Parts: sequence; C-alpha cells; structure tokens
Amino acid sequence: MTERGPVDLIRLADGENSMVVRVAGPTTGVLPWDGCLDVDIVVASEFAKGHLTEVCLLPEDLDDWAEALELLAVGRPVRWMDDGRNPEIRITPKGPYISRGEVLNAIEVVVRDAAVSLTSVCVSVRLPDDWVDAQRLRLAQVRAAWPFGQG
Repeated sequence: MTERGPVDLIRLADGENSMVVRVAGPTTGVLPWDGCLDVDIVVASEFAKGHLTEVCLLPEDLDDWAEALELLAVGRPVRWMDDGRNPEIRITPKGPYISRGEVLNAIEVVVRDAAVSLTSVCVSVRLPDDWVDAQRLRLAQVRAAWPFGQG
C-alpha cells in the first residue's frame, strides 16, 4: 500500500459552521494492518470548537455510513457510530433554509463523546441540494484509498 495523506470521509461545512471526519490512514503500530482506520473528528463554529482523536473506523462503520447516506438522501435523520465504541454523530435535516436570498438545505449535526470526554457539540450547517452526493463521493474515495482486507 502506498503512503497517502488524510482524506475527508465527511465534510459538512457552510463557511460558518462545520463538522469534518478525516481519515488519517490505517492504525499505526499495528502489523499487519488490522482493518482499523485512524480518524479525527473536528467540529467548528464561531462559538465552539472541538477536536477528537483516537477514533477507529472499522469496515462495518463505513457500511453503516453508506446506509445512513441513503436515509439522509430522503430527508430522514441518522445516528452513526452509536455503538458506544466511538463518538456518536447525529445528523438531522432541518431545511430548507433561506440564506442571503438563496434556498439551502440545513442540517443539525451533533457529535456526542459519551465514552471519553462526556461532551457534545451541536452545529447547524446550511448545505446545497447535492450535499449527500458529495458525501457518497467522499466515502468512495476513502474506500478506494484504503480497501479493507488488503495489507
């Protein structure tokens, strides 16, 4: 496997508020690679900023995210990584939202770290109509960069 830089699995941002799940790569120090991807989660707004490290994504987490995207595409809320192993991410559609004369979808994103910091952060993000398709593309890029089952 070639050396690769971080890839954003999820990027929900509107210039004011954002939530990013960035895949750094396979867990370091584990030989052979056991199928766990190291991830950072960053939530930012003018009011609050949060950064979680040492999050590990397994193949089923990527599968669950693909399923969550299907629900989001039809306007349904989702809870992702809600098994207690990682911080939970909840995304709830709240649109449409009118901003600067433009109609945008709005979502509420909650990142809840019940396992370690006992903290949660909630931001609303205004997004264009094709935001779910953009997240599907990101998922495909992560899967192409680090196909599970290959060392």
